[in-house]
Amino acid sequence: MPPSTNWLSREGRFPLKEQKKPVIHLESGFTADVAGKLLQRTLLDPWKTLPLLLLVHYTAKGQELAQQSPRALKALRALVFLAVLRRLNAWVNRRALNNGVSDNYNWNREVVVLTGGSNGIGRRMAELLGNRGIKVAILDIQTPKDKLPPTVRFYECDITSPATIAEVAGNIRSTLGEPTVLINNAGILSGTTILGSTESLTRKMFDINTLSHYWMAREFLPSMIDRNHGMVVTVASQAGYMTTPNMTDYSATKAAAIAFHEGLTAELVTRYKAPRVRTVLMTQGFTRTTLIDVLTPESTWVNPLLHPETVAEQLVNQILTGRSGHIVVPGSSGWIAKNLRSFPWWFQHRLRNRAERMMRGPA
Repeated sequence: MPPSTNWLSREGRFPLKEQKKPVIHLESGFTADVAGKLLQRTLLDPWKTLPLLLLVHYTAKGQELAQQSPRALKALRALVFLAVLRRLNAWVNRRALNNGVSDNYNWNREVVVLTGGSNGIGRRMAELLGNRGIKVAILDIQTPKDKLPPTVRFYECDITSPATIAEVAGNIRSTLGEPTVLINNAGILSGTTILGSTESLTRKMFDINTLSHYWMAREFLPSMIDRNHGMVVTVASQAGYMTTPNMTDYSATKAAAIAFHEGLTAELVTRYKAPRVRTVLMTQGFTRTTLIDVLTPESTWVNPLLHPETVAEQLVNQILTGRSGHIVVPGSSGWIAKNLRSFPWWFQHRLRNRAERMMRGPA
C-alpha cells in the first residue's frame, strides 16, 4: 500500500475577535520563544533602556549610582547599544525588503486567493480575513465543513493543473474581482523515507508543495505587475532549512519554496520593475495539526509545538501591514534552522541524527 498522505487541512476553533497585533499563545508554557520576546520588550527595548542611561548621565542620583556600580553602568551601555542596533537593523531590513517604497492597501477592494484554505491553518487565515470583510477565494480539493464568512467563497480546484487554475481564476475574476493577494499555503507530508515512498507520491508532493507556486504565480502575478500593486505569500517551513530522516522529500519541496520566494522577490524589482508588489515568507515549525499525525515530534523548550492559531494570526497580521516580510516561528528553533549550515559539519550531522527520533511515525 502507498504511504498515507495528509493535506494541509487542520481542525480546530478560531477566535473571532479581531486582533491588531500578533497574539502569543502560551498553551505550551514558558518556552525559549516567550523568553526571547520578553527580553525584546524589556532589556532590548531602546525606549526602556535609553531613558535609564540618560538618567544615569544627567541626574545627580544617577551619577551617584553609576560611581557605586561601574559594572552595572557598563552593562546598561551595552544593552542600550544592542537595543538601538537591533531596532536600526530591523528598520533597514524592512526598508530593503520593501524596496524603499510604500504602498496603500484598501482591504475593502483587495481580493485574496488562498490555496489549501478549507481546513486548518488555511481555514483560520480565511476566517481572520473574512471576519474583517476582506474578499477571499479558497482553492482546495476539499469542501469546507463549516460555514464560511460572507466574503469568503470556496472554489474546488486542483492546483497541480495549470488549466484548472486558469478556469477557476476566470470564475474568481467574474465574481470577486481581480486577485491582488496570493497565499500559497497548500501542502502535503508523507513522513516516509526516500526508499519507503513511491514515484507517484514523490511527484505529487513536489506538484503541490512547490510547482503549484509557479502555476499560481503565472496566473495571478501578471496583473499585480501591471498595476505595481499586490502581494505573494509563501507558506514554507523550517524543514526547508533543516533536513531530517523521513522528511527528505518534504524538506526538499519546502527548500524549493523558499528559493521561489527569494527569487521572485528579486525578479519583481530587477526584471518586472514592480517594486510595490510585496512578498511574504512564513517559515514555521511543527504545528499541532493532522499534517504531523504520521510523525512523533516532541514539544521542547527551544522547539515547542505550535498551535494553528499562532501561525495564522502572525501571518495575517503581516499581510495586513501591506509590507513584505519574513515570519519565523518559533524564533528560537527558526534561528537554529536558518543558521545550521554555518555550524561545523559534526554539529549539523549530530543534530539531524538526533532529530530522527521525532520522525519514526506513530507506534
